[in-house]
Amino acid sequence: MASGKTDHALERLVFFSDAVFAIAITLLVIELHPPHLERGEDASEHLAALARLAPNFIGFAISFGVIGAFWAGHHRAFTLAGRYHGGILIWNLALLGAIAFVPFVTAFMSVNFNMRVPALFYWGWIVLTALLNLKVNRIATGPLMLGEGASAEAARAVPRRSRAVLLGALTALLAALISPFAGPVGMATIPLWIRLQVRLARRVPA
Repeated sequence: MASGKTDHALERLVFFSDAVFAIAITLLVIELHPPHLERGEDASEHLAALARLAPNFIGFAISFGVIGAFWAGHHRAFTLAGRYHGGILIWNLALLGAIAFVPFVTAFMSVNFNMRVPALFYWGWIVLTALLNLKVNRIATGPLMLGEGASAEAARAVPRRSRAVLLGALTALLAALISPFAGPVGMATIPLWIRLQVRLARRVPA
């Protein structure tokens, strides 16, 4: 924590949050069921069985990256926090609830690969998660919780990244409206949204 002091309430919140992120990201692999073939099947049958699992592999990779990005933002925000404030609790729990539900929406999208409704449900859920993520990170890096030794620029950067994730998720949702397979392309725009915010901030007079 930024202040260098031990705030046990904040410490417990961070440990619990890390545990939920870790469990959610691990549960993604449950949908990757190894194919069972009869003994003696040739290599082509094994390869075909793996190919049929391609939607599950893709869903796993997408959600692993998405949950990892949310965890990284949460980690950056709480690295700067120096004290606990009760206002964070309900929002952080809501965020963790959204993260814990990601394995389900991933499975729904993977089983119904390249179908519009499952894709929109997935990316709509990621938009909701991104909104909660932004709220949590703004509180954690705001005046109620920011540590005494925390850099002001670092504190501004965390919400900026969180807004970029939200904008990327919204782009993914719009892309999925056009083609269910195009959602991940929207998330790839996150670095562009970060750069755009930085440029706009430089144009605004201090």
